Amino acid sequence: MEWFEKLNEALEYLEKNLDSEINYEKVAKIAGCSTYHFQRMFSYVANISLAEYIRKRKMTLAAFDIQSSNEKIIDIALKYGYESPTAFNRAFQNIHGISPVAARNQNINLKAFPRISFQLTIKGGCEMNYKIVTKEKFRIVGVKRFFDITGEEGFTQIPLFWQEITQKGLIPHIAALIDGEPSGILGVSTEMENFEYFIAAPSSKDIPEGMVEYEVPASTYAVFECTGSIATNALQDLERRIMTEWLPTSGYEYSNGADIEVYPAGNQFSENYTTQVWLPIKKKTGGA
Repeated sequence: MEWFEKLNEALEYLEKNLDSEINYEKVAKIAGCSTYHFQRMFSYVANISLAEYIRKRKMTLAAFDIQSSNEKIIDIALKYGYESPTAFNRAFQNIHGISPVAARNQNINLKAFPRISFQLTIKGGCEMNYKIVTKEKFRIVGVKRFFDITGEEGFTQIPLFWQEITQKGLIPHIAALIDGEPSGILGVSTEMENFEYFIAAPSSKDIPEGMVEYEVPASTYAVFECTGSIATNALQDLERRIMTEWLPTSGYEYSNGADIEVYPAGNQFSENYTTQVWLPIKKKTGGA
């Protein structure tokens, strides 16, 4: 299928450039989406972050080079993008459990992480309820934070951002701003010069001190509902199913709009609590 073909073409680019600088924008363009969206799709489909995958592949090839050549370790470190011997040593030990110097001994056990290849597989027949919504641009008001689009920090730091805002007591203040749709506190991922993440409300009200506004662009969305406590992995499991089951066969592909998670009022720890995922989409230009 075209969707998986694009992902595999992107992987081919990565493999050819493990010993040189990887252009994240280029690999995302090959996959037909933005840098942030590619990293998000990759993590769901491969069950590993893009940054971690690249690191493991580099250390796999570095181990081969160490044991099969007479290259200096410092040269091998530079080959795989590590200008600091200390950084290379730390990365190598994190993967293989030993230092690069110790790996010269051919009796040492090392780890190999083969390259990934994406294939469509038939999965369980659990239904997925969704609707297609075309929404005009709308304004949100809340707080935001920048993340590095070439790293993986957004995937680990966003939950901490929510925790920080909750501990500061800002959630009720953001909720008080809600006067539009989708109704609820929103987690909005967008991409400017850096990856921006907003915890905000759809609102036409004045901007409180310390908060910001943002205009979410007009877009078509696939809207999915998720029922379950936020203390579980229900939402993450739904997003993984969207990426691996719904999107490849839907006739749609990611557009470069804003990803939105909607958290309505209610008991978020109830098993009956319902959240929504708004996935920005566009019709595929080629075949499915």
